[in-house]
Amino acid sequence: MKKSQVKLPFDCIISDLEPVEVKNPFSGESCVLTPEEVAVYDCIKGAEMIGEYNIVRKGINWFMTNNTKAYMTLLD
Repeated sequence: MKKSQVKLPFDCIISDLEPVEVKNPFSGESCVLTPEEVAVYDCIKGAEMIGEYNIVRKGINWFMTNNTKAYMTLLD
């Protein structure tokens, strides 16, 4: 695991070394995310499952600012 150079919205583990294609389970649309973006996305989805909506909101706001296309494709 590497230390991220990107300011993340919360602590999360970056386990990927290369960009990853992520698919919206509802629309089927996909986009390629950086390892940092994958880590934030995974945290958002996990937080949704356990009802931690403050984490969800922080992550969504981060995507809206840092990767609007991914936000619109995966989280909107």
